[in-house]
Amino acid sequence: MLDGNRTSTGTGFFFSFKVDDKTHVPLIVTNKHVINQSKVGTFVLTKMNDQGEPILGATERIVLDNFESLWIKHPEENVDLAAFPMAPLIHQAEAKGIKFFAPPIGEDLLATPEKLADLSGLDNITMIGYPNGIWDEKNNMPIVRRGITATNPKHDYNGLPIFVIDCACFPGSSGSPVLIFDQGGYLDAKGNLNLGGGRVILLGVLFAGPQHVAEGEIQTIEVPLAQMPISLSKIPNNLGFVVKAQKIADFRKMFIPK
Repeated sequence: MLDGNRTSTGTGFFFSFKVDDKTHVPLIVTNKHVINQSKVGTFVLTKMNDQGEPILGATERIVLDNFESLWIKHPEENVDLAAFPMAPLIHQAEAKGIKFFAPPIGEDLLATPEKLADLSGLDNITMIGYPNGIWDEKNNMPIVRRGITATNPKHDYNGLPIFVIDCACFPGSSGSPVLIFDQGGYLDAKGNLNLGGGRVILLGVLFAGPQHVAEGEIQTIEVPLAQMPISLSKIPNNLGFVVKAQKIADFRKMFIPK
């Protein structure tokens, strides 16, 4: 994304609302602050073959002007979410004989009170994104990270619809989906070990991470062929703030009016 002369990278993920058995509304979900004041935005989408499989390394770069205006922002000021309707891009691509590999997270995977009630409160989480703008550019694949819940997702952290995770969170990770992704078995809220089955739950979307500042005397340290001024260093403490998935559900009425 470009904002004046600045370029930044953020994370978004495919999501869809189901209208009926044949129709769904495809979206890209990210944070408001990721797209705020952006002038030009670029999506890098992987192409799909006739068998529905991704063609690794075959991508389409879609550049859009007035980027910020194309997003629908969550109406609540303290909810850092925005959604982009993908249908126009899909239709334009199909008119040129191009199909995108964009499997969405369906709303059936959203965390519900019933699903949250079955969590232990100390659960392994998976986060997928582009920390510091790093990804497998050749294959157009993101970076997958693991962590744990640092506060119980059943509760609102400090009275806000968020919770905290213990995971390495860096700039560029904003907009990353945070999921429960258990394979082969898991512990439920009662401590029972469930074997032979897995579960996938979208808990929420990363939007921030607290940092502390290491402040010292400004010095110029000589390095080969250059001099580097040292002032302030922001040090992440491996915690992340996550908007709860229930707030994603609020977009349904914006895209599917009754």
